[in-house]
This record gives sequence, structure tokens and C-alpha cells, in this order.
Amino acid sequence: MPRYLVERTFPQRLELACDDESAAICAKIVLNNSEDEVTWIHSYVSNDRRKAFCIYDAPSPEAIRRTAARNNLPVDRITKVSVLDPYFLH
Repeated sequence: MPRYLVERTFPQRLELACDDESAAICAKIVLNNSEDEVTWIHSYVSNDRRKAFCIYDAPSPEAIRRTAARNNLPVDRITKVSVLDPYFLH
């Protein structure tokens, strides 16, 4: 399955906490993603919480866009990527 980096901008800040409500939101996102065989691996969030860089396994960029629309998430850019592991070089 191809891997993608999805860049997102949140003008009002991404507000997720370590609580049951945020866990339920994330679980719903994961469930919605599964409809298009999209797997959210993990995300990096900027300190100001306005940018997120999310790693996904997905069949296509279009599948990521469909799941983003279902989840009411913005998509600025989708880049197909591969893993470069520095420990592989040793």
C-alpha cells in the first residue's frame, strides 16, 4: 500500500486533548477512513497547533481526500513518500 504525507492547516487551531471526547473523535476518524482502506499511521502537529503533518497508508490520494471530506478535515497537500531509515545505513 502506498504511503502519503498529508499537510493540513487549521486556521482555528487543532484542539484535541488526552480525554474521552478526543479519543472518540479519533476512533470515528479511523472508522471513516476504513471505508476507503485508508490507514492513519500518526501525525505531527506544530507548536501553535495550526499545522499538522499526517502519515497515511492509502490506495490513492483520492481515497485520502474522500476520507478527509467525511471527517471534515482540511487537506493542503498530499505527497507520496517512502521511508528512509538512518539505521538501515549502518
